[in-house]
Amino acid sequence: MNSKFFKNGIIKIEVKLFNSEQFLNILWNSGIRIHNIKKIDKSTIIMEINYEDYNAVKEVVKKIQGKVSIISSKGGIFFLGRVKRKVGIVIGFFSFIIFLYVLSNFIWSIDIQTKMYISPYEIRAQLKELGVLEGVSKSSIDVYELEEKLQNLNSDIMWSNIRVEGSTLKVTIEEKITPPLEVEKDTDLGVVAKMDGEVKRIYTTSGTAAVKAGDVVKAGDILVYPYEGTGEYQYDVAARGSVLANTFYEKVIELQISGEKIYRTGNLDSEIYIKIADKKIYLKKSTKNFNNYDKIEEDGKYVHKNIYYEKKSSSIEETEEEIVNEAVERLYNSTKKEITRKAQIVDKIISKESIENGKILLKVLFVVEQDIASN
Repeated sequence: MNSKFFKNGIIKIEVKLFNSEQFLNILWNSGIRIHNIKKIDKSTIIMEINYEDYNAVKEVVKKIQGKVSIISSKGGIFFLGRVKRKVGIVIGFFSFIIFLYVLSNFIWSIDIQTKMYISPYEIRAQLKELGVLEGVSKSSIDVYELEEKLQNLNSDIMWSNIRVEGSTLKVTIEEKITPPLEVEKDTDLGVVAKMDGEVKRIYTTSGTAAVKAGDVVKAGDILVYPYEGTGEYQYDVAARGSVLANTFYEKVIELQISGEKIYRTGNLDSEIYIKIADKKIYLKKSTKNFNNYDKIEEDGKYVHKNIYYEKKSSSIEETEEEIVNEAVERLYNSTKKEITRKAQIVDKIISKESIENGKILLKVLFVVEQDIASN
């Protein structure tokens, strides 16, 4: 197309003044070309001029104290202006969509819910230590791995649930709490057992021992009486002491020891879309060339995302002994998290029960030596 097309333009103007003949003479003498002149009344005329002459015409009208207004315009230069405006709107729209998409791939807030003893500030500091804070990419977060790391870092956490919802990381913490014993406030029962166990050793600083090594006690049984002496020389004291006992923690897990197991391969695919009037507009479609997969949905405020994790099955190659040993190790570590730092796992009793489809029920009874006294 000729470049002159984009430089030329015709403007249709309306001029209001008292002496139209004088105005037209000035334009003709100035070499300004005018077309399609129409006289509406004594003071109003309509005409067409070239776009490049508009400023000169405007100056002439101003000098003779008239008014000029544009009625319409046509030509390449005006066409180009309209195109630029429309292109700007389209570019702005897609820039906005891309901007939203980029923002949706990051965590912008962390919502932490705890109970009584662990503060959200403490969890936030530990997450920061693990590299998780506002502004981190979602793709860098494995929520299951993060749950395990957080529990290993804080021994007061019984379990944690971490999920990504939109641009928010939601963290729910369940704490380890030893339930208080229901004892009447005005009655000193002495030192009592806070859990079942088999007594191993007794240490009293005040009071009289109520049990001996080898005794089996239940939660709430008296271990140290709140008095000393005998007969008429007996007197009340505040019972204090510690009682080491073997306690028992049973763990049960179902294991697949033969046949096939299903696992995640590490391959994943995703799709991204926005919803307008219950219709999905896809910004990115997934190929989803997986026979089996887990689907995780992430709903944002504007942009939504589905992630597909490929799953495959394979024949179990490990021996039953290897599978059982690995499971026992996992249960051992889980039990370690439930007990205090001073407690020790001194023994374990393993039993297996066969069930259907190549599975067994593994039961492990951990014997834990710890202080069961509640002063």
